[in-house]
Amino acid sequence: MTWRIAANGLVLVVAVSAVSVANAASFDQQLRQVSQRKFVAEDARYVLSNIKVENEYKTGYKRSLFIHWADLDGNGCDTREEILKRDSVSKPQVDPYRCYVVAGDWYSPYDGAKLSDRGDVDIDHVVALKEAWDSGAWAWTESQRKAYANDMSDRRTLIAVTDRVNVSKSDKDPSNWMPPLRSYWCTYLGDWISVKARWNLSMDQSEFGRIKNLLNSDCSSLTIASWSAAPVASTISTVATTTTSTTVAVTTSTTTGTVSSATTSPTTIAKTTATTTTTATTTTMPATATTASSATSQVTGVKDISPGSYCAPLDGLGSYKGLVYVCSKTNAEGVLYSGNRARWRKFSN
Repeated sequence: MTWRIAANGLVLVVAVSAVSVANAASFDQQLRQVSQRKFVAEDARYVLSNIKVENEYKTGYKRSLFIHWADLDGNGCDTREEILKRDSVSKPQVDPYRCYVVAGDWYSPYDGAKLSDRGDVDIDHVVALKEAWDSGAWAWTESQRKAYANDMSDRRTLIAVTDRVNVSKSDKDPSNWMPPLRSYWCTYLGDWISVKARWNLSMDQSEFGRIKNLLNSDCSSLTIASWSAAPVASTISTVATTTTSTTVAVTTSTTTGTVSSATTSPTTIAKTTATTTTTATTTTMPATATTASSATSQVTGVKDISPGSYCAPLDGLGSYKGLVYVCSKTNAEGVLYSGNRARWRKFSN
């Protein structure tokens, strides 16, 4: 009888491990499906109509709340240097030892200026950090704000421009600032709308009204290119250990014990231990992947969430009880949630 109990304990442990691996593999598959999604937007007016209009939240902003410029991919180049390299119209000269752009040539689309001195170049957040804060980033985690401040996964978020023009723009929205080069207005509006939509940021009434008016006049034929899910910077450093140990003699109500019978001495019959460890490292990912093997799984870039609760950024990923959830404005049937607010719902193809 005692050996039967020990054997059952062993079977139980094996069964738990098998479930863990199965769940990890299923979770991995769901994340791969999500990472392959493309969020298609065409008519600019349609995209604009799906952006929530509400008063701005003008309390508590500090620039230091958005950590930048950071080296999120660990290649030795911070985001500013990466954008200077990316936007140079000639092959940039880069100091390989500290990833510093020594020389390059830049074209500022805001004013049409040609620049050859990196000191004259600013890296502009198309939707400024304070504007993002006022429009919903105040509710984000630190890692979400860091991901936004250093987002290179969509070229429309960050752009190299003339420094003095960037200073004149400051944290203004299109209701009180537009690029000096009028021929760039429609492109600028398309970029602005796409950033707001992709990151589930709201607009205030004057901002929404000015953009809508321009889309009905100067930019009536504007379409917006598709985008992928907004990146989620996640820091997970957790080691969780589950141990099942059975040490028995004859019968006991505690996990470890000795009970003497009339004919036998207390004897330790069996001990079975199963350990499952989950670890992850700091990374920034556009809602991506995970690996699973044996009883160990590594899940990165996904955060635990509360199903049905409000969320940001739009199309971000979360997990709950081994299932992938997506931050969406619609339910699984495509019906908009009330108030046009995004909520966590189960991901489905």
